[in-house]
Amino acid sequence: MDRRQFLAAVAASSAGMAAPFAQAQDWPASNIRWVVPYPPGGGTDVLARTVAEAMRQTLNQTIVVDNRPGASTNIGAQIVATAKPDGYTIMSADNAVLAYNEHLFSKLSFNPEKDFTYIGGISRFPMALVVNPNFEAKTFKEFLAYVKAHPGQVNYASPGNGSPHHLAMEMFKNRTGTFLTHIPYRGAAPALADVMGGQVPCMFLDLASGLPVIQSGKVRALAIGTGKRVPSLPELPTLAEVGVPDTEVYAFQGILGPAKMPPAVVQRLNAELNRALANPAVVKRMQDFGMEALPGTPEQFLAMSRAESKRWGAIIKSAGVKLD
Repeated sequence: MDRRQFLAAVAASSAGMAAPFAQAQDWPASNIRWVVPYPPGGGTDVLARTVAEAMRQTLNQTIVVDNRPGASTNIGAQIVATAKPDGYTIMSADNAVLAYNEHLFSKLSFNPEKDFTYIGGISRFPMALVVNPNFEAKTFKEFLAYVKAHPGQVNYASPGNGSPHHLAMEMFKNRTGTFLTHIPYRGAAPALADVMGGQVPCMFLDLASGLPVIQSGKVRALAIGTGKRVPSLPELPTLAEVGVPDTEVYAFQGILGPAKMPPAVVQRLNAELNRALANPAVVKRMQDFGMEALPGTPEQFLAMSRAESKRWGAIIKSAGVKLD
């Protein structure tokens, strides 16, 4: 290669590098689409809209929440996995997309590690073991003794097969050597209604939807599935404290985009997300739902998601849970 050819190659390479940089500098120049793979009105949707509004104020650009429920979040995930990676399509991703579905389904149309850009964590929803107030076991110790004395005779509710609530109980069963019978519902509301009504005695309940009914006494919480006690229920012991170690159960969420997004756009989105998580209005809303913020880097969010996938994959395999 002569000197003229070399200079031409350098110029072409520089131009190729400058294009995405210029694109990132101009971003965002139009509305951002935020896909939520659940129906409107649920905890994921409310949280996304709360965070999106805070981010809109600092990005000076509209963020449009687009609800795309179905197929255990796979519909929304597929939309984002195949979107143009320009930073204008992102999504709320939770346990299902990040940790469960690659183990629950024999085949997915996307790879959760390779087909997305990890932007950052949003929050963690602690989960508590709750019982109907009239159930004869009043403490965790009594509950554990009762289910061990009645194998297979105690039913538990969940919002559906493969939900965080279902798999939380499967982990509990695995760690305690107990056998409870699963009663899946079509959503958290009817499952919780039947626990409150006494038709089913117990379930694992996320604080995002369950904190008010716990605080009002409509269900009795026996233990919380986090590493430490939560401020909203300071008297509630952790599972580790009541003798069930290595049983952290929670739902968590973050933001994904399509693979190969411009690094500068990812950095900007991550910075604005972390800023939103410190916004007083967002902090208040999350506290009201019993949520814990998960600020951090894209790399930390990816590492957490992969660790959770490994942890829950072992439980799913042991329990033989499949969704196809």
